[in-house]
Amino acid sequence: MEGLWSVFGEYELVYYGVAKEQMMLLLCAGFSAALFTSLNSNKIDIYVHVQRGQKKVCLIFFILHLFVGVWKSITAHPSVWVANICLSLASSIFSFNFETWVAIEHEKQGQRQDILSDTFWLMTFFESASLIGGQVLANWLVGIDVKKGVVPSSTASVFLSILGIICVSRGWTENPKMAFDDYRTSFFTYIFGDKRIWLLVLAQACLQFSIALFWILWAPTLVADGREVHLGLIFPSLLGARMLGSTVFPWLISGPSSFRTEDCLLYAFVVLGFVFSIIAYDYQEIGILVALFCLFHACVGLILPSLARLRTMYVPNELRGGMISLSLAPANAAILLFLLLVIPQPLIVHLDMIEARLGIKRGFYRNIENAAMVAFAALGLFIAAGCMHVLKRWGKQPYQNWHKL
Repeated sequence: MEGLWSVFGEYELVYYGVAKEQMMLLLCAGFSAALFTSLNSNKIDIYVHVQRGQKKVCLIFFILHLFVGVWKSITAHPSVWVANICLSLASSIFSFNFETWVAIEHEKQGQRQDILSDTFWLMTFFESASLIGGQVLANWLVGIDVKKGVVPSSTASVFLSILGIICVSRGWTENPKMAFDDYRTSFFTYIFGDKRIWLLVLAQACLQFSIALFWILWAPTLVADGREVHLGLIFPSLLGARMLGSTVFPWLISGPSSFRTEDCLLYAFVVLGFVFSIIAYDYQEIGILVALFCLFHACVGLILPSLARLRTMYVPNELRGGMISLSLAPANAAILLFLLLVIPQPLIVHLDMIEARLGIKRGFYRNIENAAMVAFAALGLFIAAGCMHVLKRWGKQPYQNWHKL
């Protein structure tokens, strides 16, 4: 479902006649909704663990996609505002709740921690694979005439949402046990009272900011100066690089010459920082840019399961979702701030990306603000590397079980 939206979302804005000004506001509205969810992470997590549990919150993810899909199927001119906000909320739920649910289920079944670490890199691997599958499905639905692909994509989203609701509803049972006061006390004690967790929050925020920024600017960067680029072939290559990077994780962590997780993250963040520094320098060679983009996603594929492993070491599973959502707040706020203040005309950037994907136009007029955003992201990645260095000095080995608060 996320793959369908990533391919069709921008095209639908053009198909329904959304103006440039509205595109800007829609982009800001989506990040504002995600920021609202992040800032209220503590309340949401209390609601999850005290009253509902991860299962019912995961159902909200599928229900939001189902609602948007049905609305687009039965309405000639659906509100893109409501659809964009609902899908942004669904993405926020996916970002923190599914990992928490997986960690808690592993702990309930008494499985070893190395199995949980394998699950983390497999989640990253299959997430990228499913996004590629979403692109394949989207291309198949579009067929020859791109105008015929809008309604079938909504139908496919409805089908996948119903399938997900059935699987989640019948697959697991859970009974939240933690009291309201106990959860709040534990959250403030372990999350706000531990400097090591704040280092993890900062590193995660820097990574999420760089990823969000990449997906906004990657296509306009490649089609700059009117260059002809097959974005439909580069997109799966980037996700394939992320899949390859995730497969390196088990080899580095538990191989013959295993490394500490903090060391792997330190080097990966440094590489990402240099990658963004080169891009910020306004490098124009298309082959080098694609190679840098693939290297970026390969490192992201390694970093995501590594950070999840560190969260298992430092964060109680019951508080995991709140910690992840809390780390997304600075990233969403930074993106929203840049969209509102740093880029005077970000709509031109986003529209050129849409037109490039559709083959309508090839061109993008660079401005200094784009390079400034990339440079800021590079600085954040170097800061994240510093966080990993400090965390290694303050950290603990081996793993400590935090299930009993």
